[in-house]
Amino acid sequence: MQREILSILGLPHRPRPHVHTKHNAAPMFMLDLYNTISTDAEPPGYSYYKPVFTTPATPMVTPQDSRFLDDADMVMSFVNLVEQDQDLLYQQHRREFRFDLSRIPEGEAVTAAEFRIYKDYVRERYENETFRVSVYQVLQEPPNREVELSLLDQREVWAAEEGWLVFDLTATSNHWLVNPEQNLGLQLVLEDSHGQRMNPRLVGLMGGSGPQDKQPFMVAFFKATEVRFRSVRSAHGHKGRNPNRSKPQKTPQDVLKAAEAATANLSNSKQGCKKHELYVSFRDLGWQVHFINPDTVPKPCCAPTQLHGISVLYFDDSSNVILKKYRNMVVRACGCH
Repeated sequence: MQREILSILGLPHRPRPHVHTKHNAAPMFMLDLYNTISTDAEPPGYSYYKPVFTTPATPMVTPQDSRFLDDADMVMSFVNLVEQDQDLLYQQHRREFRFDLSRIPEGEAVTAAEFRIYKDYVRERYENETFRVSVYQVLQEPPNREVELSLLDQREVWAAEEGWLVFDLTATSNHWLVNPEQNLGLQLVLEDSHGQRMNPRLVGLMGGSGPQDKQPFMVAFFKATEVRFRSVRSAHGHKGRNPNRSKPQKTPQDVLKAAEAATANLSNSKQGCKKHELYVSFRDLGWQVHFINPDTVPKPCCAPTQLHGISVLYFDDSSNVILKKYRNMVVRACGCH
């Protein structure tokens, strides 16, 4: 059973994530996304979606995330690879973040990506002040020189503001997918209302040394590209075809002639013009699909007529969390086919 599940998930083996990461902010956010799907997808009277875990009272998923989720086939969160000790070195005037996107499956395009960092409430003298938080892409890290940066997103925040700050990384993530060698990470810079750089920690911006449930992370939403769909279709396009078919088939013209003959018999009756029940026996016509191609077409049987998807949430070996939608996995209605 484990092998079958891993095959469905496209995994070569059972992931072995770090156990202590399950209470980090990224897994909790992904669990919120999973619960959002579960709540929206479960129809009345069905109970195949039952969240096993609970998330904090304040949900991390925004209405915009829900829209991203509706359009996505897969969602992945990425942990910050900058160690806490290294993070402390940058805290005086900037923060550095790095995310490994190498485990994204081929054929997936980023439809949306976000960098999330938590801001605590500040009660000190900055309470009524505003600050500018800017996120930059690191373009180059030349030796003995200042790094070259490109502004990605920025926003104004109040010192008294509390919660998750979200920055758009969609274009950058797609660029990193195409050019992985240019993924040199991000830098966050905090400035006061006069443009002076400040220590992000002074206004409550959490880093690697903060609480586990407030760790910064990145999340990306994916959708399978047309190239992937075409490759799947080409791999299975000829399945089930029998090039050596030699049995004669009834053509639509033959069926039409038989129907005309039946209609002529009805018109010759002495009864007046009225609706008549007409039964066409495909067996008598020799036009049963199964008998034409018994090796490729099964006999009529009970088959699914309505299918729904399921969602699976799991860790990978790098402690990233993956949420995948598997469409047409649950049978909701059956019929005779």
